Order: sequence, then structure tokens, then C-alpha cells
Amino acid sequence: MSKNPMTLRTLVFLAATTALAGCNFAPGNVRPDGAIPVTLPQGGAYPPLGPEQVDVTAIAYRDFFVDPRLQAVIATALENNRDLRVTAANVLQARAQYRVTRSSQVPTTSVNGGTTYTNNPFGAAGGAAGGAGGVPAQSSGNVEIYQASVGFSAFEVDLFGRVRNLSQAALQQYFATEEAQRAARIALIGEIASAWLTLAADQDQLQLSRDTLGSFGRSLELTRAQFRVGVISELEVQQAETNYQQARNDIAVLTAQIAQDQNAINLLAGTTVPLAQLPNGLGTEDHVLPNLPTGVASTVLLRRPDVLQAERQLYAANANIGAARAALFPTISLTATLGTISTALGGLFGAGTENFSIAPAATLPLFDGGNRRGNVEVARAQQLAAVATYEDTLQTAFREVADALATRGTIGEQLSAQTARAAAANTASRLSDARYRAGIDSFLTTLDAQRTSYAARQTLVQTRLTRATNLVTLYRTLGGGLN
Repeated sequence: MSKNPMTLRTLVFLAATTALAGCNFAPGNVRPDGAIPVTLPQGGAYPPLGPEQVDVTAIAYRDFFVDPRLQAVIATALENNRDLRVTAANVLQARAQYRVTRSSQVPTTSVNGGTTYTNNPFGAAGGAAGGAGGVPAQSSGNVEIYQASVGFSAFEVDLFGRVRNLSQAALQQYFATEEAQRAARIALIGEIASAWLTLAADQDQLQLSRDTLGSFGRSLELTRAQFRVGVISELEVQQAETNYQQARNDIAVLTAQIAQDQNAINLLAGTTVPLAQLPNGLGTEDHVLPNLPTGVASTVLLRRPDVLQAERQLYAANANIGAARAALFPTISLTATLGTISTALGGLFGAGTENFSIAPAATLPLFDGGNRRGNVEVARAQQLAAVATYEDTLQTAFREVADALATRGTIGEQLSAQTARAAAANTASRLSDARYRAGIDSFLTTLDAQRTSYAARQTLVQTRLTRATNLVTLYRTLGGGLN
């Protein structure tokens, strides 16, 4: 089959558009800097930064959480938590959407075949003299046409990068959902650990309240007996009654709180956690790794999943700008088919039956009321918002780490002071009771010492919990917990 000049011009046009298809009007992907200081806070409340440079994200949660019961609960939550399943479904949806968008970069090719049966009214009237109106006579009154073709329709030649940028935006959104899933996993690990440690601390508080209730009960019985014989006044009895009822109330509150703690753990785990995996008290032992490296720069925050998610969304916004700018230029489309046609089914693929069609087209709206330029401005505004969101996410991450470091730098001193305070208050309570029995001090002094000792021991348990949860918070905010 010979090539005519029109075919040659078409092929040259296609080659030229293919060579020019590298245009891209999207801004370059540059990570904004200067939103946070280069180093983490130092001095004052913050702990001294050590010389070690350890990647906290490389510390697996099984290495950080040393209690095997807590490890088991975390593993169960990562498998069953429903919110985590939602994020996983979002990842699958974003990946599928990317595949749909990317498919626009290649033509949708289809195969067609068909048969046409047409009645010829001149065939029956024909003869040796030929048909009426100059139409050749046919031996039959019907015409049969068989055809088969392969080709594509209205495929957009991406001369200015519109389709490629839309595909890139979908890809970056897919990556962003993956980072969101990682962020959700880290947050879930931190929530599970904090809930588990809170339950352990509440169990200690409940045991403390029960022990104190027995002590206050014995004091109350003693004061009632002494009041009956006229040794003390009713004031001492009522003070003892106040202490006793406070401990009794604390037991009721903590019993309900422990049940709620278990409900919270079950919700996070996505199932009922066996009692064997629950704590039986916080105590003084370490349930998490007691030390984390302090020699880390603030650049470690750039690897946090939520920061990476915001970064990917910024890159998607850049790609959307490129797509909106490309829409200002003509849209070039191409329809092409290659096939065969014959009046006999047996000769459909015979010599001389080939036919083809190539139909390039270009479209540029002359007037759209500013729609396309408005889309460019919308994309630019969204990109500015994405930049601000990225910087805000990074600054929030910096503050979270700084707050955790401030607590870490002072929690050791707090725990030491509260331990000494609880010990001193307990000793003062015993001495006051002895002095009362010896007739040196009044019973009101003893009751006050008992209250002080009870409050000091409650605060000590809370301080131990603060220390444990602070380590969890620092581990989470530095991006650890995925391995």
C-alpha cells in the first residue's frame, strides 16, 4: 500500500508532538526549610544532649517495650484495630485511583468487528443492459460487508504535561496515604502503651487505697472507743470519719476507672484482651526501655510519617499546578484505526483489503469565562496552603519532641523528690501515731500526718506513671515504633 503526502504529513506531526511531549509546567519539588531550628532545645529543663547519633526510628517496638504482655497487646492491636483497617483501606483506594489516573497516559486500544447486510433495490432490476441510474447490476439484491479493525479513539497527546501531572498528583496522594497509615500505626502503639501503663498505675492506686482504708478504719474504731469513754471529743471522731470515707470513695472511683481502662484497651486492640496480657500493677520496674538516645538533631523529624505525609501532599499540589497550567494550551487528541474490509467473509484478511484512519485534532476554547485561569489560581492557593500545612506539621512535631524532652530532663528529679517525700511522710505518720499513743501529741496531728502520707504515696504512683508515659511519648514523637 503506497503512502500519500497526507499520510506522511500526519506521521511527521505525530513524531513532532512525541518529541515535544516533555514539557512540564509544574513547580519543582523543593522541601521548605527554616520552619524549625536545626537543633533540639538544650539547657534549662532539657536534658544534656549526648554525643551519640542513634536513629530512634530503627528501634523496634518489641525492643522498646520490654514487658512481653505489653508486646502481645500491641501486636493484637496492630492486627485488629478498626481505625487502622480504615487507613489500610484508604491506601488501597489511593493506589487504585493512581492506576486509574495513570491509565490516561496510554491509549485505550480496542478491537472491533462487524458485518453489514444491505438490501440493493437495483440488483433485481439489472440485466445484460445494466442497472438503472448507472448502477451496475448485481446478481443478488443484498450487499454484505465484513470489517475488522483495531485502534484507539480520542487519545490525548500529552504535549504540555497535563495528564502526566495529574498522574503524578495521584501518585503523591497515594504515597501520602501510605505515610498516613504509618503515622496511624505509630500513634496506635503509643495509645496502647499509655493505656496499658495507666491501667497498671490505677491498679497500684487501688491497692494503696485499700491498704489505707484498713489503716483509717482502725483509727476510726479507736477514736470512737475513746469518745465513748470521754477521752477525746467528737471533733477527732469526725476527722477520722472524713479520712475513712475519702479512702472508701477513692476505692469506688478507682474500681470504675480500672474497668474503663480495660474497655479502652479492648477498643484499641479491636478485641477483648486476655487477663494474662494485662498488668497487675506499675510498681518500680521498667516496662519500657529506660533510656533513649539524646544526641539527635531536629532533622530526625523530617522522617516522621505525618511530616512525610504533608510533604507528599505538597508535591501533589505542585503537580496540580502543572496540570492547571497545561490546560491553558491546546488539547491535542488522536484517533487512529487499522483494519480490513471485504464483501466476503473468506476474503476479509486477503490482499488489498487493508484500510486505516488517522485523525489528529486540536482544541482550544476561545472563551470560557476565566475558568481555566481560575483553576490555575485555585491550584496555586492550594499549593500555598500545602506549604503552610507542611511547616505547621513540622513545627507541631518539634514542639511535641521539645515538650517530651522538657519532661524527661526533669522527671528524674521529680521522681527522686516524690520518693523521698513519700518515705518522709510515711515515717512522720508512724512517729505521730507513736507520740499520740504516748500522750505527747493530739490525735488531730496524727490524722493530718496520715492524710499527708496517703497523698504523698498517691503522688508517687502518678509520678512513676508520668515517667513511663513520657518515655513512650518521646519514642513516638521521634518516629519510632514501626519495626
